[in-house]
Amino acid sequence: MAQKRILILNGHPGQTSLSRQFAESYAKAAQQAGAEIRTHHLSEMQFDMDMGSGNYSQTKPLEPQLDRFMADLEWANHFVLTTPMWWGGLPAKLKGLFDRALLPGRAFDTRVTKMGMPTPMLTGKTGHVIMTSDTPRWFQRLIYKSAIIHQLKKQILGFVGIKLTRYTYFSGASDATAATVARWIDKVEKQGKLTA
Repeated sequence: MAQKRILILNGHPGQTSLSRQFAESYAKAAQQAGAEIRTHHLSEMQFDMDMGSGNYSQTKPLEPQLDRFMADLEWANHFVLTTPMWWGGLPAKLKGLFDRALLPGRAFDTRVTKMGMPTPMLTGKTGHVIMTSDTPRWFQRLIYKSAIIHQLKKQILGFVGIKLTRYTYFSGASDATAATVARWIDKVEKQGKLTA
């Protein structure tokens, strides 16, 4: 069986966060289980997150860290994203990363379409989103209809060919006790071992 190649993106823009703890815990557990790991921390990535007046025919050249992220995404066969949910969506810098990096010719092909939709170019990969929020899970499902997960699963990851196979949601993140955080980290570590 081929070695699992896992790219982990800590999508929190701050230097310290639960998302970072989850990313590092997952990486350590998966590596110990035999997977090859590459990790990116959004807070350490320098790039212009605004496409500005650019478009898909006149895109800004990717900064070195965005180019490295895309090379690692192409290399990986499993993608793990740790992120908070803010205002029902992704942090602005994380959304900016997707806006800037997932471009035609590398993430999807606009020249070959099916029912008007471009052909994904990052196929054969699975994905796992680990999300923190203060919104109770039942409220996220019933009232908000899990909109952010639909966006990630279908309009971002699925659009470029990454199949989201696991979604882990931790609510009450701002007021989580040390015992609760330890329990969450244990869960993430177990998921990392199982993935590898």
